[in-house]
Amino acid sequence: MEKEERSPLLPQDAVGRELPLSMDSPATSSHLDPAPQGNKMGAWSHCCCAPGAKHQAWSRDPAASLPMGSSCIKCLTFLSNFLFSLLGLLALAVGLWGLAVKGSLGSGLGGTLPPDPMLGLVLGGLVVSLVSLAGCLGALCESSSLLRCFCGAILGLLVLEALAGTLVVALWGPLQDSLEHTLQVAITHYQDDPDLHFLLDQVQLGLQCCGAESYQDWQQNLYFNCSSPGVQACSLPASCCINPQEDGASVNTQCGFRVLRLDQAVAGQVVHLEGCSPRLQQWLLRNIQAIGACAIVIVLVQGAELLLATQLLWALAAQKVVEDLGPGPPRT
Repeated sequence: MEKEERSPLLPQDAVGRELPLSMDSPATSSHLDPAPQGNKMGAWSHCCCAPGAKHQAWSRDPAASLPMGSSCIKCLTFLSNFLFSLLGLLALAVGLWGLAVKGSLGSGLGGTLPPDPMLGLVLGGLVVSLVSLAGCLGALCESSSLLRCFCGAILGLLVLEALAGTLVVALWGPLQDSLEHTLQVAITHYQDDPDLHFLLDQVQLGLQCCGAESYQDWQQNLYFNCSSPGVQACSLPASCCINPQEDGASVNTQCGFRVLRLDQAVAGQVVHLEGCSPRLQQWLLRNIQAIGACAIVIVLVQGAELLLATQLLWALAAQKVVEDLGPGPPRT
């Protein structure tokens, strides 16, 4: 072939150059028919949508994490619920230990005795620990389901507390009447329960009283009744005495010995004659403001916990919306 003749299979700009051809790199149609611009843009977009590029875009998105204010709310929710969960678990452990020591783990309800205070401590500690753990784990793991359970439990407790307060206000008179009956039951079972023994002694020592309506109410107790064959017949507990220690270092347990046989004037020099029911009602009326203030503080703490959890739920919902939308288009 002469030098002036050109091959019709070669492009015009390839004269004097030899096209590299091999088995591993077959000739493509780009040399014969250049690809349109749209195909090049599609290839570029395909490369940009590769998994590595998508991960890089997400790593640069500032909306992937909670903002500073929501992070502070998350920390406050976690720390407060962590503290209350520890207190609840401590109360639960103390209550279970007390029931185990006394051997009354399953005999707190359904009897003639008032409910065991340790049983109330166990139930209260269990509720507080479960609710607080739900809020603590929900804030730590950013779990919307746990936070919703926590908010529902707080709302339920607030409703129950509101109902209890309404019932106390509406039934204040009958509750005062039932207070005397409770004291009568406690006097009858004075020796049957160590906790009841301790509580009744503390009430009589603190309020300086004896019995429910008068000191003669101790005749209802089988051990202190004058017809009892025991050594405590016609006697009174040492907590009824005016000076139970009698200027000594320890309590004289025999200070109320045979007092029920004495005349009222003579007995009044040794023991308190007035019952505890009127004294206890007066104490409740004097301290009703302090009791109400404690109830208000508890409600405010629960309301603050509910508000924090709600704010965190809104922040998590907003974060989920941003994640579902994905990163915005690149700026030009």
